[in-house]
Amino acid sequence: MLETLDAAAVRRWCASGLAALQRHQGEIDDLNVYPVPDGDTGTNLVLTLTSAQQALAMDLETLPDDGHTPHGHALRLMARGALLGARGNSGVILSQILRGLADALAAAPAVRGRQLAAALADAATAAYAAVAHPVEGTLLTVVAAAARAAEQADTDDLRAVARAAAGEAARALARTPEQLPALARAGVVDAGGRGLCLLLDALVEVVTGESLARPAPAPPAVRPPATAVRESGSPAYAYEVQYLLDATDEAVARLRAELDDLGDSLVIVGDGGTWNVHVHVNDVGAAVEAGVVAGRPHRITVTRFADQVAPAAPLPTPLPDGRAAVVVATGAGIAELFGAEGATVVPANPSTGELLDAIRATGAARVVVLPNDPNTQSVASAAAREAHRLGVKVSVVPTRSPVQALAALAVRDPKRRFEDDVIAMAEAAGACRYAEVCHASREALTVAGPCRPGDVLALVEGEVHLIGADLLDTCTAMVDRMLGGGGELVTLLCGADAPAGLADRVREHVERSWPFVEVQAYEGGQPHYPLLVGVE
Repeated sequence: MLETLDAAAVRRWCASGLAALQRHQGEIDDLNVYPVPDGDTGTNLVLTLTSAQQALAMDLETLPDDGHTPHGHALRLMARGALLGARGNSGVILSQILRGLADALAAAPAVRGRQLAAALADAATAAYAAVAHPVEGTLLTVVAAAARAAEQADTDDLRAVARAAAGEAARALARTPEQLPALARAGVVDAGGRGLCLLLDALVEVVTGESLARPAPAPPAVRPPATAVRESGSPAYAYEVQYLLDATDEAVARLRAELDDLGDSLVIVGDGGTWNVHVHVNDVGAAVEAGVVAGRPHRITVTRFADQVAPAAPLPTPLPDGRAAVVVATGAGIAELFGAEGATVVPANPSTGELLDAIRATGAARVVVLPNDPNTQSVASAAAREAHRLGVKVSVVPTRSPVQALAALAVRDPKRRFEDDVIAMAEAAGACRYAEVCHASREALTVAGPCRPGDVLALVEGEVHLIGADLLDTCTAMVDRMLGGGGELVTLLCGADAPAGLADRVREHVERSWPFVEVQAYEGGQPHYPLLVGVE
């Protein structure tokens, strides 16, 4: 049993929390407010905490000269790793919870009960601050409840405070369907809150030594590896070297000059003590040795560009005024459409670090990001904040569907001021109503009535509007309902599993029923959704 939370306990907590999330990954993925087959909160939390654990995979006994305690240094590494690996709203909020804990405990001589309670309060504040429009009945509610219970425990007993926080978090999770109607209709609790409860339970296990009964672990999800491609920079350099570095500001200034002489595409990003170093070189040993001289490098990765599979399409040349667009896309056809518009395409469900890499790779000083999914908007905002540290101005247009991104890209004009161009893109995206059709993955009660597995669901602006038995009939009825509110242009994106001729038959229906409406149809290739629709 622990009286205080030390660096070794932080490492055990991260490892135990990650193991718990991996065991329950599928369960959390299934806690989806809609009966659609793409719930991924559990996966996002696992990937976020995996990045945090990787940041901790080093000798914590040697610390940078910044006055932090060993446990504070460990928490900062954990929080930084979570930020760079954050995926989805849940991952971004979790990274902010860890950041709040780290900021509050970094300089504390010892972490006992009252210190943990105060840190949880700061973590809850940081989590709420990360969300533009906080909603109760979510992960935010659960962390706030845990913080209040920890404070009300009013003791220096670390074990009592950890138990109080975890217990109240579980009770708050059980109440989330009462606070959020979408959860009540789906018959589930909040997925992100469930993940936080697992992490707090893992903390209780670490500080008390009490093992919790758990079901047999499920096989971990396999994520395909990302394909590395050359960023902007001279082809004269054959290797990309990246590592995290613990060093002082002065040492990093010397390192920057040394690496600049060794290669190009040099980027060094830091938030005080921990830095992310990226450079293209020919002499890998010299680049790593320079890091050793400057401080403590870890998570070293070396990529030989010649070994990489060539990308499907080259990165776009930055616009003459130094502008670029980064778009998140699911499906090969959708990616090709965005590439044809001159955008840099990032695969679906990216981490903060992956979006930041794409922004850097454009070589542009002003970048607009189109996330195309509500869960990715928080990740895009986090990447934008990180990019600002590099001197790159990034604006996020909150697109929620690829059809909105197509509308936004269509009005882009490099002759306008960047700020005016972003406003025009946001207005075009907002004027495009979007919808999607999929098959129900489970039984549920929606605002359109009950559905059963296999039913065809038509979601307009994220809400179930129609439930049908026939795919084509449901698609045409959905388009009719949307055009009933006005519209001059319909965009159809056919999914990977769409039956042959679906788009043609929907187009024919629109031409018969709405003769003054233009229809554009493309092969999108997106999974899960046979048809995406935009109406402008």
